[in-house]
Amino acid sequence: MTEKRHQALGLSDEAVLSMYRTMLLARKIDERMWLLNRSGKIPFVISCQGQEAAQVGASFALEKGKDYVLPYYRDMGVVLTFGMTAKDLMLSGFAKAEDPNSGGRQMPGHFGQKKNNIVTGSSPVTTQVPHAVGIALAGKMQKKDLVTFVTFGEGSSNQGDFHEGANFAGVHKLPVIFMCENNKYAISVPIERQLACEKVSDRAIGYGMPGVTVDGNDPLAVYEAVKEAADRARRGEGPSLIETVSYRLTPHSSDDDDRTYRAQEEVDEAKKKDPIITFRDYLLNNGVLSEEANEKMLQEIMNEVNEATEYAEQAPYAPAESGMKFVYAE
Repeated sequence: MTEKRHQALGLSDEAVLSMYRTMLLARKIDERMWLLNRSGKIPFVISCQGQEAAQVGASFALEKGKDYVLPYYRDMGVVLTFGMTAKDLMLSGFAKAEDPNSGGRQMPGHFGQKKNNIVTGSSPVTTQVPHAVGIALAGKMQKKDLVTFVTFGEGSSNQGDFHEGANFAGVHKLPVIFMCENNKYAISVPIERQLACEKVSDRAIGYGMPGVTVDGNDPLAVYEAVKEAADRARRGEGPSLIETVSYRLTPHSSDDDDRTYRAQEEVDEAKKKDPIITFRDYLLNNGVLSEEANEKMLQEIMNEVNEATEYAEQAPYAPAESGMKFVYAE
């Protein structure tokens, strides 16, 4: 019997099923959020659709409880893998008091949860990159065996924060994994108008680190690249830059009309490589998943999303007077 791709990477059938389930959960939460937004129940959605494979594949290569993740706003797959729940994310969407990210103070997509080593991000893009480098420096100084994992879009790779963070990490050989989720568009600006080089990973050499570009629709390819980078970082060999290439299947956010800058045919073509479908087919073809098990999983996930939606919608808002909490010294 020939060894399957995931087995060659040291992943069990259970592990890849868990990967697929997390990807599917992220997609179904995201789809529900769009419906809630369009019906006027939640104010804003910034979507992970089309990028779940990169997010989940990468996160499975890290060590929960030890490593730190500094996600960017689309990273629902990352935070679900690291321990957030559908309920947590829905509480954030509805901006309720129990929202673990910010108690309802932040827009959705500003993930942060101390108990799961998820470090909060800001609205200006790329500010999480120097933070990841700082945490890696602290870890190295304290001789802790930790890796920091930071993600950003290809538009963010043009910001000063990325270049400063990458340079500092390279000089000091810090245990950082920089992962650029290249989804082809910085809001409305296509990749060819953003970069003079061919690939984001081409920039790695300037900072003395390896750079690799992988298929962002293939969670196993991303897992392999991130696992290698994490092992390298733990050996004290410094940072790595990984570029995952996929496609943003939705508008930039619920406030964006993508019809003004890209053709529907282009989006339809990209949907043929939807990682939820292609990874499901891989699992079916390799006998890891059956049609019945897939249906059962989907039903369980929909129940989870329904319960999370109902709970978050009924949950109380934070009292108005809590608006000054954490702003001034108590």
